[in-house]
Amino acid sequence: MSRFFVRLQAFEQKIFMWINGRLHNRFLNFWLYYLTHLGGATFTIAASLLIATLAPEPWRQAGYMACVSLAISHIPVAAAKKLYPRIRPYLALPGTNTFRNPLSDHSFPSGHTTAIFSVTVPFMMIVPSVTIVLLPLASIVGFSRIYLGLHYPSDVLAGAVIGTSVALGTVAFWP
Repeated sequence: MSRFFVRLQAFEQKIFMWINGRLHNRFLNFWLYYLTHLGGATFTIAASLLIATLAPEPWRQAGYMACVSLAISHIPVAAAKKLYPRIRPYLALPGTNTFRNPLSDHSFPSGHTTAIFSVTVPFMMIVPSVTIVLLPLASIVGFSRIYLGLHYPSDVLAGAVIGTSVALGTVAFWP
């Protein structure tokens, strides 16, 4: 079984190095550095609260769902970061491209990816026509976390699964 995990880890590192190394260029450096912040606390909290309080229905209801989903989604993220203290790739892999002020806490799972999926999925469920914009946007945030050297692909995948699952549960159990 351990050989399987060693191979899986090696495969994941190859994917990481391809995204973080071979794809690097000035255009992506600029855009992904800024787009990654769409999954940060400031943007996700502010956008969800503004839509919940100022937008008309059905956007308002989706905004409230996004607020609840965002709050709940960070419970499993905090638990996972404590249970699985994974070192960030830029600290573990020599030659990783990173940018100013990189995070130094644990990398698993990606909090930015969790946040963006937990906030966008309620909107995609309530107003399906926005999926064509929000799904690629959420995916770009996840991709940017790898590109910027802050997360492994499995960190991003876990964040997307957690955020989506919590959001789907929030929508399903909404009164």
